[in-house]
Amino acid sequence: MKKRITRWHIALLIVIVLVIAGLLLWKYLIPYAPEQNAETALISGGGVTVEQNDNWISFEPSITLGAAVIFYPGALVKAEAYAPLGRSLAAAGHPFYIAKMPLNLAVTKADAAAEIIRVHPKLNFVLGGHSLGGVMASRYAADHPDQVEGVFFLASYPDERGSLKVTTLSVLSVLGTEDQVIDKDSYRKGRFLLPDNTLYYSVEGGNHAQFGSYGPQKGDGEATISEAEQQSRTVRVMLDWLGNLR
Repeated sequence: MKKRITRWHIALLIVIVLVIAGLLLWKYLIPYAPEQNAETALISGGGVTVEQNDNWISFEPSITLGAAVIFYPGALVKAEAYAPLGRSLAAAGHPFYIAKMPLNLAVTKADAAAEIIRVHPKLNFVLGGHSLGGVMASRYAADHPDQVEGVFFLASYPDERGSLKVTTLSVLSVLGTEDQVIDKDSYRKGRFLLPDNTLYYSVEGGNHAQFGSYGPQKGDGEATISEAEQQSRTVRVMLDWLGNLR
């Protein structure tokens, strides 16, 4: 009898631990949801057609004037939260594709760009992302430098696996001055993994979260400019960069 009680207690303890672990994991994986302005940006109109499938959100301009953009979202941020950024660039003539990631983590699908590129064989592409999305985008670009013309980082940087140092790709790095989420040591180390001609741009007063439209992010600095202003400055520098691609 004592032996069966001991086993029962062990089984019960295992169940309790698994339930607690599951609840903690579920809480950790709750993504940042898009705000209302992001939801509005998902509606077609104004010369931009918006469509979604299981793998990406597309913003197609009525007239294509330059390279298309593939975007990897930041960790635990829903793809829809970057709709305002995507719509703004599409309105300027650049098709924009936001990859949807399993569990909202780009690390689960670093090759998401491959299918987008395959389905649009007539387009030239740049690839990049926000935060973790930029890290994973650089890994894909490092492995497939012939598939893209450039790589961009929003509050992000490459790691060793995504080193672009020896490539001839055009690279843009954009960072908000009030960003308190980004690992600054990793960011500084990442600069040594980028080409010498990398363009760096600081958004004065910008923080980490306002590259998207999903509200405040835990641990972030307080922005001294609005989300709209931060994204407007980001769009301007991206358009300048896109206009100067080789």
